[in-house]
Amino acid sequence: MLQTYAPRTTLVDTLFPRSGLLRDLLLILGFSALVALSAQVTIRLLPVPITGQTFAVLLAGAALGRVRGTLAMAAYLAEGMAGLPVFAGGNSAWTLSAVGVPYIIGPTAGYLAGFLPAAFVTGWLAEMGWDRSVVRWLGAMVVGNLVIYAFGISVLSAYLGFAPAIERGVAPFIPGDIIKVVVAALALPGAWRLVGRQPEPRDTP
Repeated sequence: MLQTYAPRTTLVDTLFPRSGLLRDLLLILGFSALVALSAQVTIRLLPVPITGQTFAVLLAGAALGRVRGTLAMAAYLAEGMAGLPVFAGGNSAWTLSAVGVPYIIGPTAGYLAGFLPAAFVTGWLAEMGWDRSVVRWLGAMVVGNLVIYAFGISVLSAYLGFAPAIERGVAPFIPGDIIKVVVAALALPGAWRLVGRQPEPRDTP
């Protein structure tokens, strides 16, 4: 018989167990700020720069869970829409992109939109306990990256065409993403062990 799904405790809930609306709000805003800071770690490429954003996005999902992780990404995008310089290179949503249109509808808009479902997916998998196993969390990080790529390519291909979008919007990032995925795959299960929570058995039919 299939067991009813119930979210497991996230890493942040274990480290900061006192619940409440204020705590959740601070966590959401804190992780949106982390994504904003990571966006400024940039290697300039056109049309899409390499940043530390994706690592921070997936970390937010893992640490906060699917709901708060998604809300943190929504807060991050709202900060950019409000004109704050939180996007890569200190841009806001209304800064003109390299193709002369606002950043929020420019070539990188799909990647930004992809942060929401990517945080949700990785947060959900973390709640299922995947962040407590190196192998499963490696898979979760790959899935999260693929979600971001899918959304990113869908917009970038409208500007460049599909094949050039793959060449310029995916291929340059694969080596860096592999490093980030491996680091995260080791870090999250390791963090659980440091707080004394061993991997839990997977639910089976």
